[in-house]
Amino acid sequence: MTKIAILSDTHDNLANLDKALEQVRASGAGVLIHCGDLCAPFMVSRLAQGFAGPIHIVFGNNDGDGRLLQTIAAKHPQVTLHGAYAEIEVGNRQVALIHYPEPAKRIAQSGQLDLVCYGHNHQRHHETIGRCHLVNPGEIMGMYGVATWGLYDTATHTYVEQAL
Repeated sequence: MTKIAILSDTHDNLANLDKALEQVRASGAGVLIHCGDLCAPFMVSRLAQGFAGPIHIVFGNNDGDGRLLQTIAAKHPQVTLHGAYAEIEVGNRQVALIHYPEPAKRIAQSGQLDLVCYGHNHQRHHETIGRCHLVNPGEIMGMYGVATWGLYDTATHTYVEQAL
């Protein structure tokens, strides 16, 4: 039984990331997913310092220095930097993460996954396609109002939006 914290589009907002990580720790999440656009490579270290469990990250379109992101991620054993796309298994649930909405929807429509997470457009979104939750947790950045993240429970197969 594991809860997954889902974050996206941090865009170097350290204050909001720190608030989100505090809430993530309080939620009891055992795994953290970031759907891209951390931006500066130092944000990987900030994630790793703020969350002790496994962290899975995919690249966004604003994550510019891929080599340095990989170098920093390699210093934190709980961090996996997957590249553009990842499929992982958490709590017997099949989970995909990608930055972009259009492929995320097609992946969810495949019927092979329990949870598909994406970001990019900074817009909170949650829909169920068959048995799959398609989720954009919104943005940590806070550019469009309230900063948000999501919490998925593998045991109950439920998703809840969280506001900072």
